[in-house]
Amino acid sequence: MKRVGSGAMNGRVRVGLVSLMLLGAGTLVTACQSDPDIDITKLGVETDPPDVLYRQALANMNKGNMTEAGRKFTAIDKQYPFTEWGQKALVMNTFIATRQNKNEAAITSGQRFLKQYPRAKDAAYVQYMIGLAYSKQIADVTQDQRAAQRTIEAMSKVVNDYPNSEYVADAQAKIRFARDQLAGREMQVGRYYLERKEYLAAVSRFRIVVEQYQNTNQIEEALARLTEAYYAMGLVDEAQTAAAVLGNNYPDSQWYADSYKLLKGQGLEPRENRESWISRAGKKLIGA
Repeated sequence: MKRVGSGAMNGRVRVGLVSLMLLGAGTLVTACQSDPDIDITKLGVETDPPDVLYRQALANMNKGNMTEAGRKFTAIDKQYPFTEWGQKALVMNTFIATRQNKNEAAITSGQRFLKQYPRAKDAAYVQYMIGLAYSKQIADVTQDQRAAQRTIEAMSKVVNDYPNSEYVADAQAKIRFARDQLAGREMQVGRYYLERKEYLAAVSRFRIVVEQYQNTNQIEEALARLTEAYYAMGLVDEAQTAAAVLGNNYPDSQWYADSYKLLKGQGLEPRENRESWISRAGKKLIGA
């Protein structure tokens, strides 16, 4: 029997392996093309230069394809970190997440940007977007208001750290809205206690509004409710002071009319006691 040389044998093995590899690759391509759940265009990695990827991302944004734009910005961020293009891509990814109401992703992205580029020219805008993402999560006053508190914290940084930025006016508006929500939450709980004649608990909630949230839409009702609660407790002097402060600052308010009627019905009138905490807090009101 004729023996086959080792070189010839190795050659045949290599040919066989190459054939198997080619067959496997063909099978994979065929499978990808025939399987509707696989998008072969997404199997590879973005390899274009960062400027090209950035222009492609912007083009997708202009067409409304935010998901594809975000994919390209993410590719820039991952492949070219701590570069000018990576910095710009991180800003745009924060913007896209905000637009798509992916608020937690926007906050995470924005905070990472500020950590990496605290003195960047876009820092004010990114801080504003973080605040905007928090503000979008503010719930009804019957629910938890942690998002409102975080909105105030984030937007206050815009106002205090970037006072000359174009985002200050809207940041202040978002702060006012968030503060009104926090005050509204206190009022909602206070009314709950007042209806159940738990007057001390009710007063503590209304007092928070008067002392901490003077310039909100809740202040008039808070003073009127204090008048009602204090009168029910027999603390007439405090009830008269609450009504007087309400009348001095908001004389045309329906809440003042109701408080005045309550006292007048008992032969009393609004009268301010300058030593009361209500009088001291009243000096900080809008109409003071």
